[in-house]
Amino acid sequence: MDKKKKVIIAVTGASGAVYAKVLFDQLLTLTDQLQAVGIVMSDNARQVWEYELGNRDFEKYPFTFYQKNDFNAPFASGSARYDTMIIIPCSMGTLGRIAGGISNDLISRAADVVLKERRKLIAVVRDTPFNLIHIENMRTVTLAGGIICPANPSFYSLPDSIEAVAATVVSRVIDLAGFDAPGYRWNEQDSK
Repeated sequence: MDKKKKVIIAVTGASGAVYAKVLFDQLLTLTDQLQAVGIVMSDNARQVWEYELGNRDFEKYPFTFYQKNDFNAPFASGSARYDTMIIIPCSMGTLGRIAGGISNDLISRAADVVLKERRKLIAVVRDTPFNLIHIENMRTVTLAGGIICPANPSFYSLPDSIEAVAATVVSRVIDLAGFDAPGYRWNEQDSK
């Protein structure tokens, strides 16, 4: 592994708080690869987490949390040199603002910074079906250098819980972000 990574995690109000939880848990196992983790949660994300997971455990994670309008957060500027931004789950409204270049909160500003600095933006979109506006916004973000990673789980690892299903998506996200982490690999022995 080259150097420790500085990562921004944004959680929006799309359904799928379990994806964010599983990512947070996975990051706790990768501290030797991390220099900094900055978290931004929208107000809706907090409500969805509480509704879907029945708790406010996001408050217990040892990461640095920033308010959605805190433009003094280090990653609001490219000079902070954050490597990767993961938006999980990514609402279509958030994706649309990013595609339109509208930086009206810390999530959309950080995404704009990551794209302009030619760093890695991973948007874990969690909506279905897609309308043409969604598809065009995904196209625009992809052309700008972002990665669209839909929250489409796989089942060939035979997941046995909701968190294990979510982990099939999070494992792909971890790979895309460039972390060295164990995970299920198709047709490889000892991959679990």
